[in-house]
Amino acid sequence: MMTKRTAISAVVAGVVLLLFTAGGVYNLLADDGTTSTAATTPEPSVPVDPLTAAIAAAQQRLERVPGDYNTWAELGSAYVEQARVTADPSYYPRAEGALQESMTLRPEGNDVALTGLGALANARHDFAGAADFARQAVAINSYSATAHGVLTDALTQLGDYPGATAALQRMLALRPGIASFTRASYDFELHGDIDNARAALDQALEGAQGSGAESFCLYYLGQLAFTNGDVDEAAKQFAAGLARAPGDPSLVLGQARVDAALGNVDEAVNGFQSAVDARPLPENLIEFGQYLESIGRMEQAQDQFDLVDTVRTLFEANGVADDLGTALFAADHGDPATALSAAQAEYERRQNIDSSDAMGWALYSAGRYAEAMPYATAATSIGGTNALFVYHRGMIESALGMGDQARASLTLAMETNPNFSPLLADDAEAALAALGGPN
Repeated sequence: MMTKRTAISAVVAGVVLLLFTAGGVYNLLADDGTTSTAATTPEPSVPVDPLTAAIAAAQQRLERVPGDYNTWAELGSAYVEQARVTADPSYYPRAEGALQESMTLRPEGNDVALTGLGALANARHDFAGAADFARQAVAINSYSATAHGVLTDALTQLGDYPGATAALQRMLALRPGIASFTRASYDFELHGDIDNARAALDQALEGAQGSGAESFCLYYLGQLAFTNGDVDEAAKQFAAGLARAPGDPSLVLGQARVDAALGNVDEAVNGFQSAVDARPLPENLIEFGQYLESIGRMEQAQDQFDLVDTVRTLFEANGVADDLGTALFAADHGDPATALSAAQAEYERRQNIDSSDAMGWALYSAGRYAEAMPYATAATSIGGTNALFVYHRGMIESALGMGDQARASLTLAMETNPNFSPLLADDAEAALAALGGPN
């Protein structure tokens, strides 16, 4: 679905939470994505990306000094980030091993390893565990911006939005930069303040150094524009990002969304295919499959959907839960029993707007409209306008005979982002027409 929010979008269908730095690779990588002076290697004859270089530097350091607990912690955090970059969850057990080795070597006062364990827990969608690790780290080192970032992410996913904002404000005070400004953008967007969300990303871009950092910011500027219905601005930002980082999978995916919205079918298909080849995450495969479904290529769509179970099995084997994505996909594809089971599992794990939306939509798919309504209301209650959530609410309202409310909700969804889903946008238009058209 084309509904991913900007900045730290932890889960739409299982997205890894770290993003650029949550807070990154600590001393191995600086906020701009370059290697720091704390861990450097001789310049290779073949270009190596900074993260790979940082991992190699840590490994070399540990061969010489195996008792260096700090480098073990840094290596573990680097593996978490490498999992995000490569969409390879097999890095998570390596991360856990390195971080636990750090804790074994220094069981007390080891805020860096605790922060890394928190980031790993976030990546695996164990948000309660992540919050616990982050709080332990903050208790040891209240000046760790990285720990406050991990806490921000965890509390956001647990639905403690005031707590997340407070942790974010502390992070911003300690280290204003890409990692904190992108989180600020997401926090603003969650609460419906799009102007400040954009301003925060502009600040991040102004401070970005290097093509990787710049393209990272430009992707989220493009996605912010796209999710708020400005396809032209999204195209501009994605193109600027691709000029700095040709072939970047996130930017290629963003451009594919633009092409899909503009009706450029061949370009969209090629872009989605490139994106899933580079990052075969469940949410990317589902989005591509639903686009193929929307243009009538059912066999190709099923090929993508068939891959989802395989990829999810791989993620689950490495400790990552994806009940949210399972619930939404099952609800959209006529499997209410699976949708309800998965949505309930996700809601037990965390009560935030994402899990509330999934519960509401799963109940709707099962025909339990009255039960669905409170969840749909909760999903749209904190000020932001997520077009998919509002569409779900509108469909539930319509099923309950709440015609005026349904008409208003569906109008808002289409006004916010008429391209919120390649599969569901047509359903929204049809439902709205049946109610008498937009307000």
